[in-house]
Amino acid sequence: MTRRIAYLGPPGTFTEEAALLYDSQAELVAFPSISQVALAVVGKQVEEGVVPIENSIGGSVPETLDLLIHQPRLFIQNEISMPIHLYLLVKPGTERDSIHTIFSHPQPLAQAQRFLDRYFPQARRLAAPSTSAAVEQMMQDSQGAAAIGTRRAARLCHAKVLARRIQDYPVNVTRFVVLAKADHAATGDDRTSLCFSFADDRPGILVAVLQELASRGINLIKIESRPVKKTPGRYYFLLDLEGHRQEPRIAEALARVKAMTILFKLFGSYPRHRLEDRQGGADAHSED
Repeated sequence: MTRRIAYLGPPGTFTEEAALLYDSQAELVAFPSISQVALAVVGKQVEEGVVPIENSIGGSVPETLDLLIHQPRLFIQNEISMPIHLYLLVKPGTERDSIHTIFSHPQPLAQAQRFLDRYFPQARRLAAPSTSAAVEQMMQDSQGAAAIGTRRAARLCHAKVLARRIQDYPVNVTRFVVLAKADHAATGDDRTSLCFSFADDRPGILVAVLQELASRGINLIKIESRPVKKTPGRYYFLLDLEGHRQEPRIAEALARVKAMTILFKLFGSYPRHRLEDRQGGADAHSED
């Protein structure tokens, strides 16, 4: 039976590309928001859901982090890291000199800011709900419009690629996570994600948590914080560790951390995705 995978749509987005990379044989179901992808997983409309969680330039995706913190039945089962290449798309027949409006999602607009400042300093930059929606808006507009999107969106909408790999930083990688009702069994090359908060704020309390990891030789991949929205000045701490939660040393450390905190949630353990090709930008600004 073909499994159903939800993703942040519509078709032609980077998240759809990540879902296809994860499982090209699955039935992909597009949803207009990250929260709706999560609800589809929790409600068993689909087996899994793919959403962005982190970009190497723009940082973490707050909506995904907040869902993982507050949704008790949602876990990370896998991850996909994917190079992000931005393309400037136009309606066939549109000339570079005629472009006066550029559509895209706010993140690509920010990630191609230097390119836009150099080549289209006078063009209006209009935000769209997604890169795919931007391409659709551009195709419905006059000949003076362009959009920043994916090559797949260009194919789906029959747009022309005017310039490729226009992102300001050649290495632009987005990490996506696969949401499910449970995490993944140990593989020997895993990542564990979790969050916690403290009952009170006192000197050295976060250091004590980190010492529990360091004393057991556990490598901390990432640490960040998110505000506890109901209590100003209080924060959730989010950690990514090397290894699986079932490994004895990690299980022991997590038990110690849980005892030190008022809120503790394990997002899950899952296989690490090693990005083989981090090349990008060699053909930036060239035309197809």
